[in-house]
Amino acid sequence: MAVRSITKRWLFNSFGIIVVIMVAMVIGVSAAMHSFYYNSVSQYINNRAEALSARLDAYAADAGSDFSARLYTLVQDFEYKDRIELMAINTGGEVFLSSSGFLPQDDSMPDLQEAKATGSSTGSYTGSWGDQKIMAITVLANLPGEDLLGLRYVVSMEAIDRQLTLITVFASLIAAAILLFVLYTSSYFMNSIIVPVGEVSRTAQRIAQGDFDVRLDTHSDDEIGQLCASINNMAEELSNAEQVKNDFISSVSHELRTPLTAIRGWGETLLDDDLDPGTRRKGMQVIMGETERLSQMVEELLDFSRIQGGRMVLSRENVDLIAELSDVVLMYTERARRENKTLRYEEPGGFLAVYADRNRLRQVFINILDNAIKYSDAGDTVTVSLRAENGSAVICIADTGIGIAPEELPRVKNRFYKGKSTRRGSGIGLAVADEIINMHGGSLNLTSQREVGTTVTITLPLARG
Repeated sequence: MAVRSITKRWLFNSFGIIVVIMVAMVIGVSAAMHSFYYNSVSQYINNRAEALSARLDAYAADAGSDFSARLYTLVQDFEYKDRIELMAINTGGEVFLSSSGFLPQDDSMPDLQEAKATGSSTGSYTGSWGDQKIMAITVLANLPGEDLLGLRYVVSMEAIDRQLTLITVFASLIAAAILLFVLYTSSYFMNSIIVPVGEVSRTAQRIAQGDFDVRLDTHSDDEIGQLCASINNMAEELSNAEQVKNDFISSVSHELRTPLTAIRGWGETLLDDDLDPGTRRKGMQVIMGETERLSQMVEELLDFSRIQGGRMVLSRENVDLIAELSDVVLMYTERARRENKTLRYEEPGGFLAVYADRNRLRQVFINILDNAIKYSDAGDTVTVSLRAENGSAVICIADTGIGIAPEELPRVKNRFYKGKSTRRGSGIGLAVADEIINMHGGSLNLTSQREVGTTVTITLPLARG
């Protein structure tokens, strides 16, 4: 449909205008040549008529000559009679002499009637006379005492009309050749657009149907080529997004299955009435811990849904950043000790206030610190620091853990992206944390090196006054 529409618009607009221009040019050339030839014939006859009128006046003035004889000789010996037929008209309005030697059968002379009706000495007529096309000009003699009303000059226009027809045909052929050339070159140009557009349309439909592996061939470096490259890039991004989504679903399924399995296993164990109190207490602790982990995952998913839908609202107030960060560090101190990891934090003195949502900030700190410990091995160190710098609070959480591969680092804050690590995680916690910090007018940046460690730097504007 789109291809037909483009072709139709081109035919009716661009090519249609060219056709109209060519037709107008042929008509203009034909009209100009018609005017030129007919005016040339008329001028030629008038020039001959002026010369003969002067001779007639001289004959009439010569009293010693026979005017009628000299008129007869003038008509019969007319030097241009191969091109112009000269006729003498008497005072009765009849032709009595002709340079052809034959008197006309058709006695209608519109040019003579025009000369008489207008009172001028000249009348002209162009049109059919008998069975041929003629141009006739009658010049009244105005010779008192002579039986001569005037001379009529008649030229056949058949040859000129044939010449004009040839010129019109030739001009039409040139116009047709130009149109064919334009049609051929334009069709080549249109195909260079229509064919790629058709390919783009078909490829876009396949992409819309979920085939993200399809690619377009980039034929040129023009706008069409750029469009094809953009479609390919879009397909690549959609393919990556689809892969990330699938990985996320797989990861979340695994993350959900693990605690659910533990909860179900310990739940079946606790049904045993003969279970000793120590084992029962341990089972309850496992169930509570796994339930808390499930709750955290669900909260992350809900937060992400709120952020994506623009429904997350911050309850902002002046918050003591040092106190909030210290509480979170204290929460993870025992866990780090149990896992034989070192958690270093020197609580700065003073008071750093930020205008923020207390619970959301705590959520961000928990997420970042949890990741730092999770992706560190026994014996590694996690260092937390806080400082004021240029009107902002800067929080750094650095670990000496497994680090992030260079190709994964630009994408770790993307939604659903989990990377190739086999350690547990939903893949959206960092994306949620980044969005929360952005909503506070701050920034969250990561630097990492494989097998060296990762540093997360959070910058938040300090509260004013």
